Amino acid sequence: MAEHPKAVWAMSLVSFVESSFFPLPPDLMLIPMVLAKRAKAFVYASYATISSVLGGILGYAIGYFLFDLVGQPVLDFYGYGDKFSSFSSQYNEWGAWIVLMAGITPFPYKVITIASGVTGLAFPVFLIASIVARAIRFFAVSALLYWFGPQIRSFIERYFGLVTIAFFILLFGGFALIKLIA
Repeated sequence: MAEHPKAVWAMSLVSFVESSFFPLPPDLMLIPMVLAKRAKAFVYASYATISSVLGGILGYAIGYFLFDLVGQPVLDFYGYGDKFSSFSSQYNEWGAWIVLMAGITPFPYKVITIASGVTGLAFPVFLIASIVARAIRFFAVSALLYWFGPQIRSFIERYFGLVTIAFFILLFGGFALIKLIA
């Protein structure tokens, strides 16, 4: 499928639906497409980014519009309505970082898009963090493949997620250390 004339549209569709409900990541198509046509690496990354952010908006809408109908009655039934309010305020306090981290790492981005809608995270914050995160993710993968070719593929598939998670641990650890020292 990576060399099919409609491959860009198929990858775009996968990127879109992965951000709101589909379980397979767009990297499954992006990686072979870039390897097949390395000169188009950044074009493919652009399509993946735009489609993923648009799918993220759908995920946000699912959380925002369906929570009152489905989620809130379940929380109230189990007596967690008040606790959810506390969770929402904490989530929204760190929302930009949460969206950024989930958009780059292998954590399922769809969970965060829906949670952002459910908690009412400010839409501009969600949108900007999503654009930045998804662009970093897809452009980093595409750039590595563009510059290093097929030999970097196994590294990306095995370690890209771990490297990004380690980066965020170091980043937050650094902030915590500065807060302790200051």
